[in-house]
Amino acid sequence: MTTFIQLHLLTAYPAANLNRDDTGAPKTVTIGGASRLRISSQSLKRAWRTSTLFEEALAGHIGTRTARIGREAAKIILDGGVSQPKAIDWGGAIAGCFGTLKKEKDKSKLDKDPLINTETLELAHISPTEREAVLALARTLAEEKRAPTPDELSFLRKEAMAVDIALFGRMLASRPEHNIEAACQVAHAFGVGETLIEDDFFTAVDDLRQASAEEAGAGHIGEVGFGSALFYTYICIDRDSLLKNLNGDEQLLAKTLRALGECSLKISPTGKQNSFASRAYASWALVEKSTEQPRSLAAAFWEPVTGNNQLEEAVRRITTLRDNMNKVYGSEKTPCATLYGMKGEGSVAQLLDFISA
Repeated sequence: MTTFIQLHLLTAYPAANLNRDDTGAPKTVTIGGASRLRISSQSLKRAWRTSTLFEEALAGHIGTRTARIGREAAKIILDGGVSQPKAIDWGGAIAGCFGTLKKEKDKSKLDKDPLINTETLELAHISPTEREAVLALARTLAEEKRAPTPDELSFLRKEAMAVDIALFGRMLASRPEHNIEAACQVAHAFGVGETLIEDDFFTAVDDLRQASAEEAGAGHIGEVGFGSALFYTYICIDRDSLLKNLNGDEQLLAKTLRALGECSLKISPTGKQNSFASRAYASWALVEKSTEQPRSLAAAFWEPVTGNNQLEEAVRRITTLRDNMNKVYGSEKTPCATLYGMKGEGSVAQLLDFISA
């Protein structure tokens, strides 16, 4: 039987623009006929996997998402004294193992950036082991002044897999045999109540401008959208799939689960942080672990939460829904752990112990 670990989080953000759409406004979603603030799954996952907390917990096991692995190799080869045409050709051959090579023909662009055709059109998620293999080969080619052999152009590995690839998956259209199915699913976070997006009109003053009638006025004016919400976030981890992706390494699995759990509680997306300082810890969290089929508790907020005590009402709704669903579906014995920051109930340490046990 597959073991699923489910995290349900309520995190309150005041004025914020954590995740923008193409116009620069906060992303939204309509639920139950009401407009809610939204934070995309991609935004949440990137914030977690690139955080200092994640790096410190899992140093040496985190992958790199890039289209520039061939450029990195070509630069090493070029710095080793190989001619530019050969460095580009060999770097391109290396890049071709991870995706489709760019084929830029515009001479002005090529003159400005000769290594552009060592990049791939797609981003490839590369493990530390795979990246080191690329760099080691580049150093060898630079030293021996020769082209790579077909046997050497085989970098993709399933052993020593990066934890973020194991969690969030990898898709390589040109190398499907090295695709990794994600073991962790992250829903788009959304506000439990209806939100009105507001615009902040701001000005910047030129410090060296004289305060005279002729030079009166701002040096710059602009506006930025923002909103406030108590967000519900849902995460589902297939523990067995994650262990398989990590090649059966139970110790690394436990470290990965603890790091992901702590990041989901503490790490905020980076959008407009310098403007709003919108950093927050989860105010409430529920973690469930069982072999039952997973399910979100988003239905608790189909009707927007209103009033002056949204957090307490949101907790009441989500716990009531969970209890009722467990009763109906016969899952009353599902093990769980909770944390309620506003009331000082539970602890992060206990929650992480439960997730990783």
